[in-house]
Amino acid sequence: MLGKGKKTESDRTASPDRSGETKSTTFLSRSSTPDAKTVIGKHIAIEGSIRGDEDLQIEGAMKGNIELPKHNFKVGSSGQMEGEITARNVSVSGEFKGNIKCHEKVEVTHEADFYGEIKAKSISVEDGAYIKGVIELDREPNRKPSDTRKPQTPAAPATGDKKES
Repeated sequence: MLGKGKKTESDRTASPDRSGETKSTTFLSRSSTPDAKTVIGKHIAIEGSIRGDEDLQIEGAMKGNIELPKHNFKVGSSGQMEGEITARNVSVSGEFKGNIKCHEKVEVTHEADFYGEIKAKSISVEDGAYIKGVIELDREPNRKPSDTRKPQTPAAPATGDKKES
């Protein structure tokens, strides 16, 4: 029966030639080294979503969403990225349009053109970087928000009250 039951990884491997039948292969990368990094080269363009368990650097073009919650993401100096990023740390040196949700630090270098929103614990912007957008930094848990209300002033005495002597 078609569509019933789960396929195992061994079911996805290439099969012998069956009269021109094409079979899609799914590859899942599980990095065992903590320093693993994937680089998307200058002459590569990707449209879609990427999720992963290693650091990623874009030197080419990417349009879509990137989810690397425990890893780092970088838009290299020749990179162009449009979409949403969720990562531990993010560095932008190329062109970026979209939103960044960062668990730790966002770095915008002097080569960057940034258009969008940043939500992070901290941010650094080098002299010469171009930024047009919104930045929201997460508040330290032990830091209390400042009171933005106007201080209360004592009420002025009512006018028109007559004193009787």
